[in-house]
Amino acid sequence: MTIDLKEVIVISSFKRSIEHKSQPNPLSTLDEYLESSKKISMVKRGAYAWDPMLNDMTSERLSITIDGMRIFGACTDKMDPITSYVDVSNLSDVQVKSGQQGAQHGNVIGGAIDMRLEKSNFKPLGWTAAVETGYETNNTSQIVGGELNYSDENFYLDTDIIYRKAENYTAGGGEEVAFSQYEKYNLSANAGYKVSDDQKLLASFIFDEARDVGYPALPMDVSLARAFIGSLSWVQSNFIGNLENWESKLYANTITHIMDDSQRPDVPIRMDMPGWSDTYGFYSQTELSFDNHRFMGKIDGFYNRSLAEMTMYPNNPNEQEMFMLTWPDVRTLNTGLYLEDKINLSDGILKLATRLAYQSFHVADDFGLNSLRIFYPDMDQRQTRTLKSVSAHYHKQFKKWHVNGGVAYGDRAPSVSEGFGFYLFNSFDNHDYIGNPNLKNEKALETRIKVTLPLDNLELGLEGNYFHTRDYIIGEIDPTLNEMTIGADGVKVYTNLKHANLYNVSMDMEYKFTSELNWSGRVSYHRGIDHNGRNLPFISPVDYRSQLSYAHGSFSGSVTLSGAMEQTNFSPTFGEDRTSAYTLLSLSLGKTFSFGGNTLYVKAGVENLFDTYYSTYSDWNNIPRMGRNFFMTLSYAIN
Repeated sequence: MTIDLKEVIVISSFKRSIEHKSQPNPLSTLDEYLESSKKISMVKRGAYAWDPMLNDMTSERLSITIDGMRIFGACTDKMDPITSYVDVSNLSDVQVKSGQQGAQHGNVIGGAIDMRLEKSNFKPLGWTAAVETGYETNNTSQIVGGELNYSDENFYLDTDIIYRKAENYTAGGGEEVAFSQYEKYNLSANAGYKVSDDQKLLASFIFDEARDVGYPALPMDVSLARAFIGSLSWVQSNFIGNLENWESKLYANTITHIMDDSQRPDVPIRMDMPGWSDTYGFYSQTELSFDNHRFMGKIDGFYNRSLAEMTMYPNNPNEQEMFMLTWPDVRTLNTGLYLEDKINLSDGILKLATRLAYQSFHVADDFGLNSLRIFYPDMDQRQTRTLKSVSAHYHKQFKKWHVNGGVAYGDRAPSVSEGFGFYLFNSFDNHDYIGNPNLKNEKALETRIKVTLPLDNLELGLEGNYFHTRDYIIGEIDPTLNEMTIGADGVKVYTNLKHANLYNVSMDMEYKFTSELNWSGRVSYHRGIDHNGRNLPFISPVDYRSQLSYAHGSFSGSVTLSGAMEQTNFSPTFGEDRTSAYTLLSLSLGKTFSFGGNTLYVKAGVENLFDTYYSTYSDWNNIPRMGRNFFMTLSYAIN
């Protein structure tokens, strides 16, 4: 029995869409899969590339990985979260670990999201193939994909490709949301070769490219977002002595991201803002069982180069172009050691874990370094930090009750933007932001508890966590500085607050009326305040979700009710305002047809049935979400 307080989101694409019918829309974007989970919410700036949040914390406080690989976006405005460089077509599941439960993947505060690639894993399947297509009415979204795989006991090769194209969507009531179009290609391949019965060589590759991506909540769009992601792994069941399950991986990825406003009318000054992020990394981990102990050790490291620039073109051709580095070629080196021990006790299971990491920053571009020295004359070109994590979690069963609880401590270094960003415009609060290389590490003490009661047909769960974060990093107004962006209200500099507190409480329920008919429900409460009692930004109001699902033979269907209460604890200081309560109703029906050894799966449905006009607390600048949307998907698997 495991005591990890994690959530696994099953991805149901291609042939798995025939096996897993729980997702209302099998060809929805990965963003929509994540948003339907219990723990993740999304910051939305358009119809594409939503930014995941876990425990009401965004990417700076999370570790977001693909098969354990560290990847960092190349956009200073966070328009390319790591989740935008994969697709449901190449994933099997997403593992979500809260708080220091995610320290295995890096130094975190809020937790970790690991997107795991689909692999045939040496199953004797021979050749298999699938094609899939989908259409959505609201934004005339077109989805076409296919996969071709081969697998036997000694070798497998999985390949897939998917294409998505969407026009502007309409909000509830029929209002068109301009600049919400996008076009995306994704190609991936995974291969494995069994060197011996307990030795395997694995490789993976992902190419992802998005073009003509509109961001209606922002003043700029994206003409290109491109990623190359590759890895080579060695997996060995028996290692040295009693060590087992040895896995080592080398990986590399490179991202190019280009923002521009060339399609926007009447801009006061045209700008190009390209960014680049290159990451090279490794990890090696193994396990050891001894008496009632199950040890796991992992060493890992990565090297990242982040560079972003801005060129401003005056409307008067006689005036000089303006250029600056918004990320001054920051080189980040991180090496860490993670140790874990799961102890089977007579009355429960105890898990102890710790992580120790060394991280260095180096500002490689002299022009960027001198720009920052305007504000920080004594800043060093290189700095080093030590990062720590320690946690203890315990599971005990009292008759039918399951109780999981724990305490943990962890810290993190500032992100590239927080430490070294140069005049980054935030359209949410309408301020320019400047990084601060003198920031202290952010430190969080967390406690958490989960109580589960499984009965014959009913399962109840109550979970809560609390984060007391010292030296909380956030932008504060500096009245002595002048803004650079035309129309901005001022300049904020990243600083450490004395502390901030975040609370999250959720209750889950699931009831099985029959083996075919199932109901599940969830309601959650969130709160976040700083040391002065100010509300923190992007803290969810009370939200809820209820789903009735039916599956019998080749037929499946679901009715989903979801929504949120009015946002009353918003933060005007950070650009927020009150968002109204809303409730959404969605329906879906699915049917499987067999043709010899092949299978066709058809699913259709409607989202936001009553065409409700709404925006949530996490919608940038109150951008409205999509209105009524009919969809249909067709999945044909050839076995």
